[in-house]
Amino acid sequence: MRAMADTIADLKRGDYNDKLKYMYVCGDSEVDFYAGRYLEVIAGLSENFGDGGDIALFSAPGRTEIGGNHTDHQHGCVLAGSVNLDVIAAARPNGTNTVRILSKGYKTDVIELDDLGIHEEQFDKAIALIRGIIKRFVDCGYDVRGFDAYTVSNVLKGSGLSSSAAFEVLVGTIINGLFANNEVSPIEIAQFGQYAENVYFNKPSGLMDQMASSVGSAVAIDFNDTENPVVEREDFNLAKHNHALCIIDSGADHADLTDEYATIPADMRSVAEFFGKQYLREVAPEDFFANIKDLRAKYKTTELFCARSTLCAKIKPRVMRLRRLKTTNSINFFRL
Repeated sequence: MRAMADTIADLKRGDYNDKLKYMYVCGDSEVDFYAGRYLEVIAGLSENFGDGGDIALFSAPGRTEIGGNHTDHQHGCVLAGSVNLDVIAAARPNGTNTVRILSKGYKTDVIELDDLGIHEEQFDKAIALIRGIIKRFVDCGYDVRGFDAYTVSNVLKGSGLSSSAAFEVLVGTIINGLFANNEVSPIEIAQFGQYAENVYFNKPSGLMDQMASSVGSAVAIDFNDTENPVVEREDFNLAKHNHALCIIDSGADHADLTDEYATIPADMRSVAEFFGKQYLREVAPEDFFANIKDLRAKYKTTELFCARSTLCAKIKPRVMRLRRLKTTNSINFFRL
């Protein structure tokens, strides 16, 4: 926490430039843009919730899947990475029992801390995510008080960067910083976000999106034990090997596709049940491929989830191999 006026002066003077260049993988020519974004959220906090006081700045990145789409809910393995598009916030305690979060372009979400129950009418709304994350902190014994936050995001919607998971991680990081002395680990913050999305938002998501955002960098994640996932950062520099990750703004919106999303874990569990297992993680790849014709015959109207199940069978050994290689060799990396 630092005085608002001092934080503004530090940003304008360039005191945060080294941190910003590290966070956003940018050079001197771009750092003023990122400093300007933080000045924007401070201005938003001041204009909407009052000037002055001590504030804190927060960031949570979008994420990309390198390998392992829809394998996390099958207790599988994934490769994922955070990107330098993020949702940021300026926040401070407000001395009340009310949480107020205003995201640029949206209406203010207001939550009374004596009302942390599930509101079915708020399914699919950001306020449900906020309420669910607060509830997890309270359940863990933290004394969450009222606070105000103003957020701005450049995580593109419809591009597969998981803006919702980034928002969940941001809210968890704000509460962790303001009221939990940063005692909650990135893995736990991801789990809090998943809980809010599953229970309060009513979307049966896995844990990969939140985990990639909260841990950051490029990561290999083994979800065999979803309560204690194994997370390892991978040292691989795309730019060093003359590669870049391209993000496409499709202009699409999947906000109303929760039901369709929910069918994917259900379909993949059906394939696992074909082998007498609960999750595809438990199915040996050689058994899966030996029975692929029978699977396609049985589920002939849903070729897509047979394809997703094929991915689940292939990705586990590939991720395990990457973790063993600890490779910085571009040819070996892209073969995976």
